[in-house]
Amino acid sequence: MSRVMWKGAVSFGLLHAPVSLHPASQQDEIDFDWLRRGSLQPVGYKRVVKETGEEVGKEDIVKAVKYEDRYVVLSDEEIQAANVKSTHTIDIVGFTDAEDVNFLFFETPYYLAPGKGGEKVYALLREALLKTKKIGIALIVMHNKQHLAALIATPHALVLNTLRWATEVRSPDDLDLPEEGQKSVALKPKELQMATQLINNMSEDWQPAQYKDTFRDDIMALVKRKVEEGRAEEISETKAEYPEEHSTEEDLAELLRRSLQGSAHRHGVPKPVPPAARKAAHARTRTPKSTPKTAH
Repeated sequence: MSRVMWKGAVSFGLLHAPVSLHPASQQDEIDFDWLRRGSLQPVGYKRVVKETGEEVGKEDIVKAVKYEDRYVVLSDEEIQAANVKSTHTIDIVGFTDAEDVNFLFFETPYYLAPGKGGEKVYALLREALLKTKKIGIALIVMHNKQHLAALIATPHALVLNTLRWATEVRSPDDLDLPEEGQKSVALKPKELQMATQLINNMSEDWQPAQYKDTFRDDIMALVKRKVEEGRAEEISETKAEYPEEHSTEEDLAELLRRSLQGSAHRHGVPKPVPPAARKAAHARTRTPKSTPKTAH
């Protein structure tokens, strides 16, 4: 059973469904520990007073909000009591088309599981969202912080995906980007056509299990090799060789042509067959005239 991160209810209109929140993702990456050079003693994170550097125990830490020139201390109970509804409710404030929400806003996914007595409303909301192809836009308070969130239906479960606030998504206006359209950088119609064909050739059904963290595999292979060579505690002076940077604008069409050839080979895209070869193949596959059977 996965860990319950939050308990409350989904509220939309006058409907109310008790739910619990569960992680829908997990970290699968290399955990680099911090060690002291030489002694290899673990180095951890400390809670210290900023002014003095004195270490403080977890039990001696309180939450506070700075107000004007002083701090106001708040307990978890006081924080929840300030607005009980918002801390125990996923409040759906509206519905929208999923494609209207820019992917930059999506943050962390969570599964929602129905609580006791909430199964029917849970299923009703899931099926209604699937039928209308909409997502719910909701507000939820977790870990003493309010989040904007998207309530998304899958055939099996409701998923709550936290969203970034508009103020948290940076504008690209300060980046040096090409202007919209193909005329800004003089893209040729043939180049665009070949790039479109390359994308179509490389298009495939989404199967996330086929993608692997090759960087993690390479790091663990390096770790295993250093252990086998007896160099586990040594730091090697190694310089990575990076590929040379060069402009591809002048030979863009040639690179696209070669890329198309490679994608046709890797993805099984049929290559154009010369007329002579087509004629020969047709002759080989032509149905022969029937011959009378011989009696036995």
